[in-house]
Amino acid sequence: MLIIINMPRPKKHRHICCNPKANFFKPHGIPMCQLIKNKLNHDELETLRLADFEKLSHEEGAAQMKISRATFGRILEQARFIVADAIINGKAIQIELTNIMEEQNENCRCNR
Repeated sequence: MLIIINMPRPKKHRHICCNPKANFFKPHGIPMCQLIKNKLNHDELETLRLADFEKLSHEEGAAQMKISRATFGRILEQARFIVADAIINGKAIQIELTNIMEEQNENCRCNR
């Protein structure tokens, strides 16, 4: 008898430039207890920073995070959906800080 177990691959540590200055964003005038929270993980935040803020290509962003271009694209697509959903539907955004290998190097431009 052959039993096949499909186990997901372990998550790789991503190479992240820096931590955000805040970990919650919410619509003005609505108490936090009344809001639905969209969770944005650190990988998603970093892809947004690299692609949309730093204006890097998917190839350049993926190389900086030490992940494949396809993975970078999938993470970025999910991050953009989370942010758009929060803005359009009046939800809070919570940034979760997990699975991080922070790097400080000459390419890090987040504290300018």
